[in-house]
Amino acid sequence: MSGWPEPAARMLHPFTPVTTFVGASPAMGPGMAATSGLVADLVVSALGKSFEPGTLVLRNVHFQVTAGQRVALIGANGAGKSTLLRCCMHLIRPDAGEVRLFGTPLGGLDAQALRRLRAQVGFVFQKHNLVPRLSALSNVLHGALPRAPLARAWLQSLAPAALREEAMHCLERVGLTHIALRRTDKLSGGQSQRVAVARALMQRPRLIVADEPAASLDPVAGDEVMSLFSGLVKSEGLTMVFTSHDLVHAVKYADRVIALQRGEIVLDALSHEIDVAELRALYA
Repeated sequence: MSGWPEPAARMLHPFTPVTTFVGASPAMGPGMAATSGLVADLVVSALGKSFEPGTLVLRNVHFQVTAGQRVALIGANGAGKSTLLRCCMHLIRPDAGEVRLFGTPLGGLDAQALRRLRAQVGFVFQKHNLVPRLSALSNVLHGALPRAPLARAWLQSLAPAALREEAMHCLERVGLTHIALRRTDKLSGGQSQRVAVARALMQRPRLIVADEPAASLDPVAGDEVMSLFSGLVKSEGLTMVFTSHDLVHAVKYADRVIALQRGEIVLDALSHEIDVAELRALYA
């Protein structure tokens, strides 16, 4: 984890935002540690979002994620973490501030340009969003849709050999080649989420975004999926941002933890510097 800026500030109080970081200038704002010489895949500046007049869900949020870093977003229900994740991808348009993805500001992009940029992002969510009547292999092939015609990437029986081989390799990486032709509605929850991870890898992403990827799984399956998921991201040199209510997962499977409270960042620290007991104060 050397080479990433190390935040000097700790959690000051459950409701006191962190504002000071090693190497951060006042103009950068809270959470924007200096990254001189480092590549930032995601930069969020002064982000704000409200769904009702006078009710802010996100308030002046600043942070950046360097290439190859695994970042966990944590916070109680209503803290704004899922909204923040969606605003970062412009799945929800923020009301204020700027998001830069791979160096490109998202605010001025038309729908087509935004889709092209998002094609470099693999998405994994709590609900696996698989097509239940199709096989695991066909579902993984769907990850190639941004770069292949619909007819060639929708069904494994219609896909060219090169795409099928790539999809099988993605299933191999999550340990599921033996169920490649099984319908996904016949799979367990853990298997389904592994297929979703394989589908995300099929996109050949630079960044993985995951919203509560283990929340629908039992504790054993959830830990297995997160261990596999995080390990693959690290071995492939990908960047990952994920939300989680599981504080053990946040510390164990991320390099860095960002905590939200009432729509503001109250902690931004490397995971080896914090412990679960400290994080529990955020939920008090």
